[in-house]
Amino acid sequence: MAENPIGKDVPSAETSQDRSTREALGHVRDALHGLRFGEIRLILQDGVVVQLERTERTRLERRARRG
Repeated sequence: MAENPIGKDVPSAETSQDRSTREALGHVRDALHGLRFGEIRLILQDGVVVQLERTERTRLERRARRG
């Protein structure tokens, strides 16, 4: 919040860092969609997300050996 000349708090304008964070969170949300087993890794540079890696694993059902 920023202060206006009257002294009341008003919402401050969205910064480019705010937009970058909002966009990164959107990508994280998309990467999470449908992921059952795996990981999501964020790569940051100077405090800003510059890369997102999604690794998905497929778990195979183990069956008992007959012998």
